Amino acid sequence: MERQGLIEVYTGDGKGKSTAAFGLALRASGWGMHTAIVQFMKPGEGYGETEAIAQIPYIHLYSFGIKGFLRKGEQPDQESLKAASAAMQKAVQMMNDPNIDILILDEINNAIYFDLVSEEEVLSLLDQKRPDQELILTGRSATAVIIARADLVTEMKEIKHPYQKGISARRGIEY
Repeated sequence: MERQGLIEVYTGDGKGKSTAAFGLALRASGWGMHTAIVQFMKPGEGYGETEAIAQIPYIHLYSFGIKGFLRKGEQPDQESLKAASAAMQKAVQMMNDPNIDILILDEINNAIYFDLVSEEEVLSLLDQKRPDQELILTGRSATAVIIARADLVTEMKEIKHPYQKGISARRGIEY
């Protein structure tokens, strides 16, 4: 029997969206399933998950982004647009790879929010999803249309965060 792949969205203002997706990849690895993680807006260095994933079988990580932050309403710089375009190309490639059971598009919702990729491009990608491949989209600010297209949506809601007490991001915990 062929496995049914669904579309999952992890969104919201709370912590844990990428962590949940990576946890799913870890679980799948235990069953010999191949996961490709395409990270939007992350340069791929300076994150604990990058170091760990390099040691876990069946998980393939591809990071596209530049250091620094974007602000909503400002025109994205050319380097960020180029990185997002490369990430979309890698996403299409991984979607078409019959060996990839799970495709995680990490921070793609943020890439839409910051106008690095269009909602239409992402919807086109959803239209191309293989029936047997699980597709996971993470990041804050998932659009209503993306949410409507998903089979599973989890919203992470911030109730309390150490940043509110002035506690900075901690290595191994937040990055």
